[in-house]
Amino acid sequence: MTGEIRTDYDCEATGMPAQRWAEAVFQVEGEEIVLEVSVEKNVIVSIMAGEDAVWKGTLEGLKKLLKEGIKAR
Repeated sequence: MTGEIRTDYDCEATGMPAQRWAEAVFQVEGEEIVLEVSVEKNVIVSIMAGEDAVWKGTLEGLKKLLKEGIKAR
């Protein structure tokens, strides 16, 4: 697996190697937004916004979430 980060300032970091997992961390107004990808067994994706808003699931689960949206409880 390899990772890339690109910004609107034409900054780019590409080809960052990872064997089992990688994460991108963004600091926005004092909070962290984190995207983590793990490829140890299945592809697992975690999205975190602050400490108490977390989604974690398979790549297929993420695709389903993005296509169907989050249903209210």
